[in-house]
Amino acid sequence: MIETRWLDGEEQRTWRTFLMAVHLLDGALDRQLRHDAGIPHAYYQILAMLSEAPGRELTMTRLARLLRSSPSRLSHAAARLETDGMIRRFKRPEDRRTTIVEITDSGMKALEEAAFGHVREVRRLVFDTLTHEQVDQLREISESMLGALDPQGEEPRYPDPEDPRATD
Repeated sequence: MIETRWLDGEEQRTWRTFLMAVHLLDGALDRQLRHDAGIPHAYYQILAMLSEAPGRELTMTRLARLLRSSPSRLSHAAARLETDGMIRRFKRPEDRRTTIVEITDSGMKALEEAAFGHVREVRRLVFDTLTHEQVDQLREISESMLGALDPQGEEPRYPDPEDPRATD
């Protein structure tokens, strides 16, 4: 039987502090985007990934992988964004099985308008609270954790739509 190495007091405090910071950060970014741009953080991320993709389009499968989203959750979000005119979904005549999602000009405008407030909030909540050395440490810590979470390096470290690991 494998013996469990329980977290000591300092590790427990660090773990819970980390979880709370991630939880509160996600909530704060979501609230800011909903208030300033009328879209949730998840929708902003969809628009951002599409805006960076070649031709401003991706397959639904690739987009789900980049966002680490389930296909059903992404499909629901895409339906809302499509209703709002920010994206369009279509199938290519040569491959009717694959759904392509493309950001529209309206979606690009909404993303550009939302980006200013979003970046300000990210800077205020994360980068302005840290020294340059702490920013470097945060990146190094995150890279170490990603090494344990994805030891084979199969997932793109930064969700880059052009990264071949995010293939369909």
